[in-house]
Amino acid sequence: MIRELLHDAESRMKGAVTSLETDLAAFRTGRASPQLVERLTVELYGVEMHLNQLAVISVPEPQQLAIRPYDANAISAIEKAILKSDLGIMPNNDGKLIRLNIPRLTEERRRDLVRLVARRVEEAKVAVRNVRRDALHDLREFHKEKMISEDEMHDGQEDLQHLTDKYIGMIDEIGKHKEAEVMEV
Repeated sequence: MIRELLHDAESRMKGAVTSLETDLAAFRTGRASPQLVERLTVELYGVEMHLNQLAVISVPEPQQLAIRPYDANAISAIEKAILKSDLGIMPNNDGKLIRLNIPRLTEERRRDLVRLVARRVEEAKVAVRNVRRDALHDLREFHKEKMISEDEMHDGQEDLQHLTDKYIGMIDEIGKHKEAEVMEV
C-alpha cells in the first residue's frame, strides 16, 4: 500500500521534471522555436486555450515565428495573449498571420530569460512539493483508518522526503544547466 503510494508520487514527480524539461526546451538562445509560444494561454470566446490549439506555429526564418490561426477571429486574442505574456516580443499582425521577430539576445534579454528559467524551476519545485503534500495526506489517512502502523507511516514519510529531495535536486540541476546555457555568449 505504501509502496504503491510512493510509486504514484514518484511518477507524478517525474512528470513535473519532464514538464520542466519541455518548458525549458523552448528557451533557445539565438533561434526561434515554436515551443516558445505554443503553451501560451489565449482567451477566446470566454474559454482559455493553449496557442497550439488555435493556430499553426511555424519557423519561416531562424529568427522568426509565424502564427497562423485556424479562425481569423482569433488573431486579436492571440495578439493580446502575446503582449500580456512575459516573452517581451512585439507581434506583427497583418490580418491573417502574426509574425514574431525573435531579437538577438542582449545581456538584458539574457537576464530576463534567466529570470524566466528561475520562475519555471520554482513552478516545478512547487509541483513536486504538492505531490509530497498529497502523498503525506494519504499516509496520514491510512494511519488514521488503522490501515498502517505509526512506524510504517514514519518510514513512508521518510521515503517520501527522500524522493522529494531527489527530484528537487534534479530540478535544481536542470535549472542551473539551462541558466548557464542562456548566459553563454
